[in-house]
Amino acid sequence: MADYGTTSYKNHVPETTEWDDIQRKLGNLPSLPEQPKPAPFEPKAEVSKNASWIESQSEQALEELEDDKAIEDDRFLEEYRRKRLAELKNTTQLPHFGSVELIKATDFVREVTHAGQDQFVLVQLYKDGHPACRALGECLEMLAPMHTSTKFVKIVSTECIPGYPDSNLPTLLVYQNTDVAHQFIGMQHFNGTRATPIDIERVMVRIGVFDALSTSDSSAGEAELEKRRREYMASLTNMSSSQLESEDSDFED
Repeated sequence: MADYGTTSYKNHVPETTEWDDIQRKLGNLPSLPEQPKPAPFEPKAEVSKNASWIESQSEQALEELEDDKAIEDDRFLEEYRRKRLAELKNTTQLPHFGSVELIKATDFVREVTHAGQDQFVLVQLYKDGHPACRALGECLEMLAPMHTSTKFVKIVSTECIPGYPDSNLPTLLVYQNTDVAHQFIGMQHFNGTRATPIDIERVMVRIGVFDALSTSDSSAGEAELEKRRREYMASLTNMSSSQLESEDSDFED
């Protein structure tokens, strides 16, 4: 009988011998498990570097692209990169507020008059127990977290201006660069007693305090604000219904 030996095939995994291979061909040994095949090579899809791609990059990524030859050779993309990078840096440097701060008369110059170059400050003159002041205050409390680059403060009316008449309440002052840029006396500017945060937001967008909605169509922006106003009114209606049901349940108990 021929001596087949036990020569191993180094390129097989798992290791096998010539004798084992013959036995597998005769059906005396089970076949070796099929070895996984390497995934076919697929060239990496080339990223299309255009304005949209620049918009999607972070501040750090845009800084690293300064040495990118493809960007450097494209005058439009390089200019767009610089512009976008400047926008991002400016955004990170903007002050962020997010709430309505109660101030005293001694704080007014520091917090309002000298709030900062080009900084908008909304100042509510109010009085405790005044229904319209409470309504406007609630709206401003909801708007402050949505417009964090605008400063919101409130101060008791007679503490800010001694002898200020209650008939002028609520009053909303818009300060910028140490001066009153706009003033709104009463709620008639904001849809009266039916005023919602959306009504106030619409006015602030119109006078340039808040950034406009991200749309080039002004009518579309107005439609979006109106939609949000209706949703807010619906939420108040649902909230009132829930409170009434809760009160009824407590009474029955």
